Amino acid sequence: MSNSKIETTVGALVLLLAIGFLVYLLNSTNLINNNDGLNLKASFRSADGITTGTDVRMAGVKIGSVTGMRLDPESFRAEVLFSLRNDLKIPDDSGVAVSQDGLLGGSFVEVIPGGSEFELQDGAEFLDTQGSVSLVSLLLKFVSSSD
Repeated sequence: MSNSKIETTVGALVLLLAIGFLVYLLNSTNLINNNDGLNLKASFRSADGITTGTDVRMAGVKIGSVTGMRLDPESFRAEVLFSLRNDLKIPDDSGVAVSQDGLLGGSFVEVIPGGSEFELQDGAEFLDTQGSVSLVSLLLKFVSSSD
């Protein structure tokens, strides 16, 4: 009888730990979106390195994350959806760029603030965008131009 109580208790603890880990995993990958953030979008020529859950940063500080991506069938550009913190008043002439954390680092989306007195509203689109730059293509251009 004592053995079955111990087994039941250990089983319950393992189950609670697994549920806690699953909730943490879903929250950290933004699969559960429990904040009512500012939803914005942008269109990039190239969005290499960006996936759902990628950080959106301003001045090096995380202010949101990428919530979705799709290919626009008319323009053949990558349409990226963001969810940003509600407490920020982002000027409507701000831009976004796909940046990297150094030479071997991962990619992130950088918001470059503008100077307008008007702010972006929920559902707005960034018009000033800069896609990702391929280091391989830059090196090939450099090597081919040195001949």
